[in-house]
Amino acid sequence: MSDLPIVVVPVGVDDDALDACLAALELCTPPGTRVWLADDAQSGPRGYAIIERWLQRTALKADYSRRQRCIGEVAHLDEILIACGEADVAVLAADAVPAPGWLSRLSACLSVDRAIASATPWCNAGEAAAWPRIGEIAPLPDAGDAERLARALAQMPAAHPELPAAIGHAVLLRGSARRRAGGLDAASYGSWYAALTDLSLRLSGLGWRNVLCDTAYVARLGEGRPSDGDMDALASRWPDWHARLANFLMHDPLRELRQHLAERLERVGPPEPQRDLFL
Repeated sequence: MSDLPIVVVPVGVDDDALDACLAALELCTPPGTRVWLADDAQSGPRGYAIIERWLQRTALKADYSRRQRCIGEVAHLDEILIACGEADVAVLAADAVPAPGWLSRLSACLSVDRAIASATPWCNAGEAAAWPRIGEIAPLPDAGDAERLARALAQMPAAHPELPAAIGHAVLLRGSARRRAGGLDAASYGSWYAALTDLSLRLSGLGWRNVLCDTAYVARLGEGRPSDGDMDALASRWPDWHARLANFLMHDPLRELRQHLAERLERVGPPEPQRDLFL
């Protein structure tokens, strides 16, 4: 599956969340997909044991790296993205739980429009990309509900509507666009949440698009959070950002799309017999 993007998972400190993330990644991602577990000196003995056990049995083409000392999530992730060159990279939060078809559909999103620089799937805790209600954190769906939702999404026509910015539960970044925009600003931001917003706004300023991949879904335990000072730094560099986000959440331009998905979900049929085709 070398034609699919590289999946990067920044390893966190929550061992149980990491275990669930890796299990879903294995189940819902095509065999042979390149995966990089990037550890900024975060995992403890139990976390390392989970990773080691998963690496021994995974059908994915996976690698693990661990820094001797922590340099911060933005600096570390920027280092990883630079190492990936111009390859397209899907950054998956370590507490995220991808649904079937997630990566193939994100990849298809980038392939249909060369102006798309970032594609973000629906999420139960996705802020502007939240399902079923915008700006709300819904409970983490069980495996059956997520699989059913993924099947409903597969039947939806892809519209790729614009988002105010990419969102950190899962995002596919076009490598060439990311490099042209200068990568992540580790000097100004401490969180992936803020650095991704800043990168998205720079991409938009260069004429690229940040879109919702409206045929894919990735669940997460909760929304990403800024580090101390990040929101002030965003407001200083992008004075209209908070107003733009608030306006999007207030008017919800994705309301009709959510309604169509809800209707499709009510009519979704039984699971497909050949699950490998569903990935």
